[in-house]
Amino acid sequence: MVAPLYTTDSGLLFHAGKILVITIGLPARGKTHISRALERYLRWMGVKTQVVSLGDYRRKTLGGAQKLPPDFFHLGEKSPETIALRKKISDGCEQQIWEFFKTGQVVIYDANNGTRGVRQTLAEKFHDKGIHVIMLESVCDNKEMIEANIRSVKISSPDYRGWDPDKAVEDYYIRIRDHEENYEPVEEKDWPYIRIINVGEKIMMNNIKGYLQSRIVFFLMNIHNRPRTIYFARSGQSLIEHSYKADSDLSPAGWEYAEKLKEFVVERRAKSLEQRGLKPQDQRLVIWTSTRRRAHHTAWPFLQAAAPSRSGSLSFLNGADTEVSTPVIGTPPGDGRPPLTTHPTSPLNIKVIEKPQMSEINPGVWDGLTPDQARKYYPQDWERFVKDPYSFRAPRAESYHDLSVRIEPILIELEREKEDLLIIAHASVIRCLLAYLIGLPASEIPAIEIARGDLLEVVPASYGVHCQAYHFWDGPGDEAMKPWDANNFYENYAEDTKGKRKGISQEPEASLSLLGAI
Repeated sequence: MVAPLYTTDSGLLFHAGKILVITIGLPARGKTHISRALERYLRWMGVKTQVVSLGDYRRKTLGGAQKLPPDFFHLGEKSPETIALRKKISDGCEQQIWEFFKTGQVVIYDANNGTRGVRQTLAEKFHDKGIHVIMLESVCDNKEMIEANIRSVKISSPDYRGWDPDKAVEDYYIRIRDHEENYEPVEEKDWPYIRIINVGEKIMMNNIKGYLQSRIVFFLMNIHNRPRTIYFARSGQSLIEHSYKADSDLSPAGWEYAEKLKEFVVERRAKSLEQRGLKPQDQRLVIWTSTRRRAHHTAWPFLQAAAPSRSGSLSFLNGADTEVSTPVIGTPPGDGRPPLTTHPTSPLNIKVIEKPQMSEINPGVWDGLTPDQARKYYPQDWERFVKDPYSFRAPRAESYHDLSVRIEPILIELEREKEDLLIIAHASVIRCLLAYLIGLPASEIPAIEIARGDLLEVVPASYGVHCQAYHFWDGPGDEAMKPWDANNFYENYAEDTKGKRKGISQEPEASLSLLGAI
C-alpha cells in the first residue's frame, strides 16, 4: 500500500534509489500535466520529488517570449546569442536537478528533449553518477486535445501575455511545426522508457524494474487530462452526531442541509458548465459517498431530483458498482425529515456510488469524548496525539496515516474519473483527499478545517489545481462558527500542526480556513 510510508534517516525510500524521469515530446502534448500529477502522487507516497521545468526556469530567468531573440524557439541554425541563452537555461536546470538530488529521491525534468542526442547526453551524465534514468515520452495525435491544451495552458503563460488568443494559438502552432521537423521518437532501448499515448489512452514500457518504477507506471496508467470539476462537501448532521459506533440517520437539520447542498451544487455547476460552453443536462455528475447512513442519505435529494417520480424506488451503486434499491423519499418516516422538492422539468443526470473505504476515521476508545475528557482519561495518549496528530493512533483507533493508506484506492479512482464528481464525505476523509490534490504535506492533514456548510470546488489544471470554497449553510450542525465540535472531536477537531500554510486560493465569495483550532 502507499501513502507516506517507511523511509531511512536520509528521508529516502530505502529500496528504490534515486530516479531521474526525463520527459520527451512535442509542445502541447501534456508533458507538464503528467509531470505535475506524478509529482503529486509520489509526494503522497512519501517520496521526495520535484519537477524541474525548463519552460518555467526560462521564463523566470529570461522573461517571456517577447524578450527573447526571434530564433530562440526555432531548431535550425541559431545566432551566437541564442546558443548562449539556451545553454544558460539547460545548464541552470541541470544544476537544479543536482541540487535536489542531494536530499531528494525523484526528479521529473519537464522539457521537450526531442532529439536523441540531447536526451542521450543528459541521461549519461546522471547514469554515470548512479542515478536511475527513465525516459517518459508523451505522444498525442488527437488534434482536439492538442488545441485544448494550447488554449487552456500555453496562451495563458507569460509568453503570450496581451496577445489575441487566436493569434497566440497560431503562433504556437508555428512553434510546434518547427519542432516536428526535428523530433525523434524514443526508439533507443538502452534506457527504461514509458510511452504514453493521448495522456492515458494507451501506455507502452520497456525495461521498467523495481518497486518505485512500477508504482510510477501504475499511476500513469490511470491519469487523463480531460477538464472536470471535483466538489467536496461534508455529510449532513446526524441524529447521534457524537458517536462513531452509532450509524444514525440524518437529523431534521441534516435533511434540510442535504436539500440546500443539492440546490447549491446544481447552481454552481450550471455556472461552471456554461462557462465551458456545455449544457448541464448533457453532463453527468458522479456522486461518491461512504456507506455510512448520514453520508449516502445526504445524496438522496440528488437522487430524487434525478428521478422525480415519488413512488417505487431509486437505484444507486455501491463500491462494487452493483445496484442497491432505496425507497423513494416521500412522507417523513417519523424522524422529522421534511418532504423534499422535485424538479420534474429538469431532472439531474447523476450516478451515486457508495465507497466503503470512505468511512470516517475510527476514534477507538476516544469515541464520543471531548478534548478535555480525552486529556483527562488518556493523558499520555493525549500528549502523543498533540505532538504528532498525523501518525498517532489512539487505542483501538486509526491514525490519519492509517486512513491515508485505506483511501489510496480512492485516489486512483479519483485520477481515473473523467466526469464532474461530488464527494459527500466525512471531515477526516476530505482532509486526506484535499491534501493529496493540493499537495499539502502529510503532517498538515489533521490541521485542515472542513466546516459543514462549505462546498469545496477543485479544478485540476496542468500546473496544479485551482481550489475555492463557498459557504452555503448556516443552520444547525454548521461548525463554521466554532473551532471544533465538542462531540466526536477526533473526526471534527482540526489539530494544530507545525508548518501550516494556506493551500487554497481565496475568491471574494469564497472562504476556507486551513488553520488549526487550538
